[in-house]
Amino acid sequence: MQNYVFFIALWLVCVVATISGALLALRWEVGLYVGRIAVGVLFVVGGALLHVINLARGDDYAGFADPAHFDWVTRAWRAVVPPNHVLLICLLIAFEAAAGILVVAGGRWTRLGYLAVIAFHVPLWLFGWYETVYVLIMLPPLVFLLRQEVRRGHAGHRADGAHPLRSGAHRPQR
Repeated sequence: MQNYVFFIALWLVCVVATISGALLALRWEVGLYVGRIAVGVLFVVGGALLHVINLARGDDYAGFADPAHFDWVTRAWRAVVPPNHVLLICLLIAFEAAAGILVVAGGRWTRLGYLAVIAFHVPLWLFGWYETVYVLIMLPPLVFLLRQEVRRGHAGHRADGAHPLRSGAHRPQR
C-alpha cells in the first residue's frame, strides 16, 4: 500500500521542510510560510491523494494496524475499517484535504488547520513504531508552528480591538 517511492520521498521532504520551517520561524516570518506549504503538501498530496490512489487500486487498509503497539488497536481496526473502508477512507481523504488547505489559507484558518493536523497526529503513535517515531519527530515543530501563528495573529491586532488595516492606522501621517 505505502510502497510508492514518490510518496516516501515526498513525506521525507515535507518532514524536513516542516522542521526547517519551524526552525526558520524562530527568527524570520518566512519560516511560517515554509511550514504552511510543507504541511499543506504533506496532507493534500502525501495524505489525501495517496488515499485516493489506494482506493482506486482496491486497497482495503486491512493490514494498516497490524504493527500496532496494542492488540486491541489491531482488532478494533480490523473489525471496523476493512468492512467500511470506502466510507471511512473517503472521510479521511476529506479531512486530510481540508486540514491541508486550511493550513495554507492563512490567518485563523491556518491556526484551525494546524489544530486539525496536530489532532490527527496525536493518536497515530498507536499504530506502530514507525508511526511513533514519526509523531515524535513531527509534533514539536507542528506545535511550535501553531504557537508562532497564534503569536503572529495576536500581533496583528491593536489593543483597542480595531483591525490595524481597517482602522487607518497603517496609513502614513501627513
